[in-house]
This record gives sequence, C-alpha cells and structure tokens, in this order.
Amino acid sequence: MRIVVLAGGIGGARFLRGLKSAAPDADITVIGNTGDDIHLFGLKVCPDLDTVMYTLGGGINEEQGWGRAGESFTVKEELAAYGVGPEWFGLGDRDFATHIVRSQMMSAGYPLSTVTEALCDRWKPGVRLLPMTDDRVETHVLIDTADIGDPAAGEGGGRKAVHFQEYWVRLRASVPAHAVVPVGADQSKPAPGVLEAIAEADVVLFPPSNPVVSIGTILAVPGVREAIADAGVPVVGLSPIVGDAPVRGMADKVLAAVGVEATATAVAEHYGSGLLDGWLVDTVDAAAVPRIDTAGIRSKAVPLMMTDVEAAARMAAEALTLAEEVRA
Repeated sequence: MRIVVLAGGIGGARFLRGLKSAAPDADITVIGNTGDDIHLFGLKVCPDLDTVMYTLGGGINEEQGWGRAGESFTVKEELAAYGVGPEWFGLGDRDFATHIVRSQMMSAGYPLSTVTEALCDRWKPGVRLLPMTDDRVETHVLIDTADIGDPAAGEGGGRKAVHFQEYWVRLRASVPAHAVVPVGADQSKPAPGVLEAIAEADVVLFPPSNPVVSIGTILAVPGVREAIADAGVPVVGLSPIVGDAPVRGMADKVLAAVGVEATATAVAEHYGSGLLDGWLVDTVDAAAVPRIDTAGIRSKAVPLMMTDVEAAARMAAEALTLAEEVRA
C-alpha cells in the first residue's frame, strides 16, 4: 500500500509513528510543511521537517515533542552573552548541528529536498520525507501592534505581520490573529516527487495537524490541492479538534483568523467534500457525525487522543479502515 501523509510538526510526527506501527509494510511518503521555516543565526531552520525526522528516527525529546533528546544549550547561552538573539527561540547544541549541515549544503547549491534526503540518511525515519517545496515560503501572522506594546504603534494603533514562529513561540498566540499568510506560497512549486507521490498513492491522509498553518500551508502550494482532489483515491483526515478545543497547541487562534470555528465539524467543512472523502472525529464529538455526513464527507467517531504509540496506531488503523469503506 502506498500512503501519502501531509504533516506538520508534533501531531503529524506522532501520528506517523502510529501509522508505521499500524501498517508496517506500507510505502509511506510524507509531504512536510515548510511554512514554519525560519532563518536564525545565519542558519536555515526547518522545525516541522526536523520534528518528523527526529521522532521517527528515535532522537526526539519525547516530553516536549520537539527538539533533540539529551539536549544542552551552551551555544544559545554564549550567543545570549554576546547579546545576539532572538533568545525566545530555543535551539539546542545537537539541533544546531542539523541546521549547520542543512545551511552549508543549501549554500553549496543543493535544494531543500536533496538536503532533507541527506539528513534522513542518518536518521532513517522509515518513510520518504519530502518538503512541500524547495522554494522559500514563510507563514506570517497579522496582529495589532498595540497588542504587543509596540511603541511605534502611535495613538491610532496599527497592524504588523510577524513570522509565525514569533507569533507561536514568543507571543504564544496570546493576541488575536487577523490573517495568516503563507508568504511566497503562490509563487512556489511542489518539490520534486510531491505530485508523483500523490498520483501514485492508494490513500492520502491528513493527520491531526494544524489545519491552517500546517496542512493548509501545504495545500497552498500551487498544484498540491488539485493533485489530491484529482488523484481518485480516498482522502481521509483526523480532527485536531476534540470537544471544541485543540488537542495540542493553539489551533483555535489561527482558525479564528480564517473565519473557521474550532469544532471538528467546521474543520471538516473547511477542507470540504471536494477534497476530503472521510473524517474521523473523537467519540466526544459523535453528535457531529450526521452533519459531516450530510456535507458529503463520510464520518466516524473513534478515540483520537494520541496518549502513546499504541493509541496513535489505533487511530491510524481507523483512518485506513475508513479509507477502505470510502473506496468500497
């Protein structure tokens, strides 16, 4: 079975670990979000790609869900001593090595897809990990300057765009987001292998990743959404919203920015029946199933809390079962 998974960071990575357990013989291609990428200290940092790579390769900090296990922060502390920031983004010493290798290779002219393949040679994640694009795309969030105490705001206030990492990590999504823009996405092209993997897939899965800044950003790359819609195979998603709240993170804040309620039903309708064939909701949201079915998306209520690898594997198995039901 050939499975394509669109993945963001922690939720996508943990789902993939469960999927590998549930379908050990499957050929899995992961299309990773690169809208979260950021340049820091002269280095190209790819948080979502690295989280997938570290998680599946056995190097992740399990408690955090991101970053390396057994990490130290000597370089970060030395940079701070020189007054070099930002201090709010915590790159560890082991993690720095990944970004140095990536940045050196890209400076030598290698595209991100080739670099990612080279990095995976070390980690052996057991999946084919592709960036959504080799082009530079960075998600920005529009916020009110007055909300962050910007002295340049003036009496009338104003708005400014900040990098998604600043909104998510430094501000912790504590202020309203008025727009979410994947800058550069409209001019980008799918990375080599992305469209081919979709065309050859037997099933496409949307894990419980952020529907706006993770999966939504991947779908913003021209040609990706169309390829999935035209692939003629089951497309099944798992809700990242359980009981009207995000399972992890602050997805409700960016959903509000695009006019979508933080409910399992609203997220399914946001993707739409033209894209989704099946949608899993948590058992606490079982009452939503009839409405989602009416919207033309076959739905089922199952436990959706990834408490451990076994729970994630059961979720993945349910997604594959629903895909077969849709296919039939």
